[in-house]
Amino acid sequence: QVQLVESGGGLVQTGGSLRLSCAASGRTFSSYAMGWFRQAPGKEREFVAAITRGGASTYYADSVKGRFTISRANAKNTVYLQMNSLKPEDTAVYYCAARLGSYYYTSFNDYPYWGQGTQVTVSS
Repeated sequence: QVQLVESGGGLVQTGGSLRLSCAASGRTFSSYAMGWFRQAPGKEREFVAAITRGGASTYYADSVKGRFTISRANAKNTVYLQMNSLKPEDTAVYYCAARLGSYYYTSFNDYPYWGQGTQVTVSS
């Protein structure tokens, strides 16, 4: 089992940047594929980005491709989401998620482990 804690959210202006971090407990972090999701008020939780357990492969939602970068540091039990060129429509609570597996995963239902979320607000 793994526990996840996100940090790094906040208020930023349009065009600004933020880096989210997700710290995982346990000694087997490198066995987990990781993902980032987000949920805006009144909307369903949506996929943002995913990364394989070794970090070699990543996948992004079309809405963030070219602006966001997912990465991980297995020695630090941490996954990151670098967000650049932020837009008001990026405003949401951002969640990291984890699952055992050798691929990357893009569905909410693929992930059994979730963090509590961190708020990102982009002002226009």
